[in-house]
Amino acid sequence: MKKLGVLTSGGDAPGMNAAIRAVVKAANHYQVEIMGIQYGFQGLIDGKIHKLTSQEVEDIADRGGTILKTSRSLEFMEEIGREKALNVLKNLEIDCLIVIGGEGSLKGAEKLHELGMKVVGIPGTIDNDLAYTDYSIGFDTTLNTVLECIGKIKDTDYSHDKTTIVEVMGRYCGDLALYSVLAGGGEIVSTPEKPLDLYSICSKLSQRINSGKNDNLVIVTERMYDLQDLQQYIEKKLNINVRTTSLGFIQRGGNASAFDRVLACKMGVKAVELLMNGESGLAVGIKDNKIIYKQLGKVNSEIADKQDNYSLLEKLLC
Repeated sequence: MKKLGVLTSGGDAPGMNAAIRAVVKAANHYQVEIMGIQYGFQGLIDGKIHKLTSQEVEDIADRGGTILKTSRSLEFMEEIGREKALNVLKNLEIDCLIVIGGEGSLKGAEKLHELGMKVVGIPGTIDNDLAYTDYSIGFDTTLNTVLECIGKIKDTDYSHDKTTIVEVMGRYCGDLALYSVLAGGGEIVSTPEKPLDLYSICSKLSQRINSGKNDNLVIVTERMYDLQDLQQYIEKKLNINVRTTSLGFIQRGGNASAFDRVLACKMGVKAVELLMNGESGLAVGIKDNKIIYKQLGKVNSEIADKQDNYSLLEKLLC
């Protein structure tokens, strides 16, 4: 490996900067030139690339977002767009690439691998929706942000004997909602893996109210309900006032947690090591607190077993 490129793609996640820093530092250790690609795959197609130095990444590990910027590229989804991207890499003599991002980004990395580019992926997504790895970069920071917001909502709920529905991010994965409730951030949870219908939510709320608990927090994963419809249904059935809060993009920002920074460091160095050893078409991850790697083509074919977490939840919310 003579020249290495690195890009961040898709939604930003706290810890991406720490991963970039680790990649640059590891590349320098091996005396490999490192090129930063701005705005993800679209920036690659457009040739928005510059040399990265140790000085540029020295103080970025704690910062949220990504200094390389990010975007979603419709052009890269087409074969002609991927060919353009490959030609840019070849013209700049970049012989290896590290892609930091979520499911779609790792699929893009796989496409470049199939075209002959040496590529390794690093999971960076707050949703934690990649089953091959226990954690993706950004999840821990976002979870703590969610818990901080929920804590403030709970204070007001307690003061006014109110029920609040809080919608958290996660897309098709309920880990943010699940883990926030496991950490004491709510009493009722509905996720894509374990969805509750409107009647079940009302039934659980009714039981809590009848037991004397008048301030309650319902945590739901985004895209599962129309919050206004859910609010009106509960108010009509139980004759109570309900508030709704969608935390939205506030969950993505903020300084990366220590866990995410260390995880990003380990994954970034491992990605460089794999490329130095001539490997390609892999995604790094973490299982049982050990850094692992998996073929890119298989990272989305696994289904995460979350039964233990939901069994634990049942005991905590009984």
